[in-house]
Parts: sequence; C-alpha cells; structure tokens
Amino acid sequence: MGLLNIIRRMHLRQKLSIREIARRTGLSRNTVAKHLAAGTIEPRFATPERTSKLDPFADKLAGWLKTEAAKARKQRRTLKQLHTDLVTLGFTGSYGRVAAFARGWRADRQRDQQTTGRGTFVPLSFRPGEAFQFDWSEDFAVLGGERRKLQVAHVKLSHSRAFLLRAYPLQTHEMLFDAHWHGFRVFGGVPGRGIYDNMRTAVDRVGRGKERQVNIRFLAMTNHYVFEPDFCNPAAGWEKGQVEKNVRDARHQMLQGMPDFPDIAALNAWLEQRCQELWRETAHGTLPGTIADVWAEEQAALMPLPVAFDGFIEVSKRVSPTCLISFERNRYSVPASFANRPISLRIYPDRLVVAAEGNILCEHPRIIERSHHLPPRTIYDWRHYLAVVQRKPGALRNGAPFAELPSAFRQLQDHMLRKPGGDREMADILALVLQHDEQAVLIAVELALAEGVPTKTHVLNLLHRLVDGKVIGRPPLDTPQALTLRREPKANVERYDGLRNQIAGGRHAS
Repeated sequence: MGLLNIIRRMHLRQKLSIREIARRTGLSRNTVAKHLAAGTIEPRFATPERTSKLDPFADKLAGWLKTEAAKARKQRRTLKQLHTDLVTLGFTGSYGRVAAFARGWRADRQRDQQTTGRGTFVPLSFRPGEAFQFDWSEDFAVLGGERRKLQVAHVKLSHSRAFLLRAYPLQTHEMLFDAHWHGFRVFGGVPGRGIYDNMRTAVDRVGRGKERQVNIRFLAMTNHYVFEPDFCNPAAGWEKGQVEKNVRDARHQMLQGMPDFPDIAALNAWLEQRCQELWRETAHGTLPGTIADVWAEEQAALMPLPVAFDGFIEVSKRVSPTCLISFERNRYSVPASFANRPISLRIYPDRLVVAAEGNILCEHPRIIERSHHLPPRTIYDWRHYLAVVQRKPGALRNGAPFAELPSAFRQLQDHMLRKPGGDREMADILALVLQHDEQAVLIAVELALAEGVPTKTHVLNLLHRLVDGKVIGRPPLDTPQALTLRREPKANVERYDGLRNQIAGGRHAS
C-alpha cells in the first residue's frame, strides 16, 4: 500500500512519466500503468476459489448444527460425533475441516443475533388501568429445610409497572386463579385487559393469527373479574416484554439469596412485602417518581375489586369401602355414609373440599409432595368413622383413624378397654360429638378423668350439666350453715295439748 502511494504521488504531484516512475521504483512500466489506470487507493488481491471436500456436505452439517443448538447442552452431539456421522455419509475430509466450519457457522449465527437477528421493535405505551401482563417462571427456594422447585407467578401492571410475585407448587388452574386474585388484591383493582402467552391453562387450541380457543374455566375467571384476555403470537415473548424483563430482574433482586422459610405461605408473605418495598425504591424510568408514586395515581383508573373468584377445579371420585378417596398419590377420608358412592372433589391451591348432593361433606388441607421417593400419605378424620364403630365397636382398638384421637379421649379409651363392654361405651362417648360441641364433650371427659370416675354415665352427667350451664368444679357448699333461719323455732310440746282441747270430745291418742 506504501508503494502505491509513492506511484500516485509521483504521477499526480510531481508529474513524472510512467517510464521515469518505473526507473525510480524498479517496477515494470506495465505494472505502473495498471495501478494508475485502476484508480484505487489500496491494492486488492483476488483470492481464488478452492473446492473443499466438505462442500457437498455443507448444508447437511449446517442443519445438524442448528438442530443441536436448540437442544439442552448435555444432550448435544459433539463435533467429533458429527464428523463420524459425516464419514458414514461418504465424507473423506479431516475433523479439523469440520471444526473450522462449525466455528465459522457459530460466528455468523452470533453476529446475526446481535444485529439483524435481534429484530426491530416499536416502543409500547399503556394508559393508566389499561392492561396487565402475566407470566410463569421456575425457581427454587428452601422450605422447611429442604430445597424445593417452585412455579412463580408474575403479575405486572403495564402503566405503573407495579408487580407481584407469588410462589406455587404447580402451574395448574387453581394456582393460576389464586395468583390473579392476590395480584388484583395487592394492586387495589382490576385493569381492563390481561396479556398472556399461550399457556395450556388458558388456551386449549391456538388457531391462525389471533384466533384462540380459550379454556372455559379460564374464561369464567375473566368474566368474573371483567377484563379482556389478550394472547401473544406463538414464540413472541417480546409482546409482553415488561413481565419477561421482570422475570429476569426478580431473580437477582429477590429470589437469589433470599432466606429460608418454614412453608410456602411464609414465602409468599415475604415476596409480597419485598415487592412493595421495591416499588418505593425503584424509579419508574419513563414517568417522574417511583413505581409506587405512579401506581398510586393509576389506582383511580382500576375497576373496583369484586369478591374473589371461587377458583376450584372439580373432578369426580368414588369413595372406597374404607371411606377414602385418592388424589395426587395421597388418600383422604370421607364420611362413612358416602362409602362406595360417587362424590365431587373441589380442588383449591391449599385445600380439598368434598361435596355431594349439593352439600359440603368435609374439607382437608391439600398435601402436595413432589418427591416420588417418599411413600404416599393417608389423611384421616376419625369423626368420619363414628358411624362405622357404632356397628363395629371393636374397630376402636386398632383402627388407624383413631390413632389421632385427642389425648383425653385416648386416656379414657385405655380405662374403658380394661372392662367388658368398654368398646361399646367408648363408641357411644365418641358419638356424642355428632350431637354436641366437640370441645364440650372433651371437657366432660377431662373432668371425669380428673375426678377418677372414667365411666360413660359420669361423662354424660358432666356433659349435660355443661350444656345446661350448671356450675361444675366449685367447692361444695356447707349445707347446715347455708340453711340457717332468721327466726329459729322453739321446742314446745304444750302446743299439742292446746290442739287437743280445741277438738270437742277429743282425747289423747294413747
């Protein structure tokens, strides 16, 4: 490039001839004439195209590299495996040629992703109360000393950018409905539109364009809270970019390095408090003030919060002969009168409700155990089996449901089983909770044990006195002193003689 500069300077500034330039530079006149005629300022050397043994397999290898890039890191084939597969197809080149091709392909792909591959977008702006965005993420937390995988719901107002995180064990319908209720509760109202991706709990089928077959249960929830669901195009997460960014930021701001919690309820209470603290600490970015300041102004544009949507999922179950139903590998007891009969199980995030014939039969806390190496659990309610022990009182001795009786009932049972007919009497005492308040029956049993008279008759006597409101447990009254008269009568036997004289012809009884 320096020699070309000398040639051009001699010809254009010093006005030397081609012959003189060739003499001074030692180049041929043809070379000097060629450079001056080209009019270039730097020399260009054409690289001849050379064929490679990999050319017939280039498209195949590029397709393989693209497929492997979409897989998880541990599931990808190595370049040595790709070279071996190409050899089976007839490739006779070396591994180094395949590696060089892969390096060039990855560099081109990275350059595309950083330039044109990133796409072009239009900044979005939302009116107060216009919309919110929803998304799920998968994260981990330590609950009760055990590291557990959780599904975290992210709800974010599009105008004020106020957000809420709430953790759940699963991404099911009842968890989704509960997350919406808590989001609207914390925001203080309901926006007019909700922006979602095409999650299975909301969309049954994705059609052409914006056509969606919305899940009927999800649609019932949107009708209850009176907002319009809006679904993004497939694989177009940027259409709800605010909540997508919130998923990324939340990991660094809250989820990483957070303390341990005894249960998921304590975790959600901490997440709600931490989110509201970040509202006050984070600048809005577009509008003046913090997120909390803009949210306070947006509240007036939100629809007033209605009552919570009864977001349960209902399934049909048949009660077993042992008065149990199965759900999520665990078993739950049902009143014995519905054994061998169908019932409806209403599934909530934290509880299970059993209903039949239009009535609520019972309710159990929901147990979600994600570790399959642990055995299934059975949750009993001993009250559900009282109708059975009325006919089979001997089942009290080894009945699994009755292992969870209150301590006072168990002590009374130990006394009862020592005498003949004690099973029957104990069954009759337990059956009292079906007609009276359980706490009153328990107090009567405790009093009977304290007085050393653990019998059915005494328990019934104490229970009736408790129900009637009579005082139990006070010190005994001093009867002679309590019955002292104000005017004590005097002993006077002459009164009888006076009565005898008043009767005509009267005489002494003797």
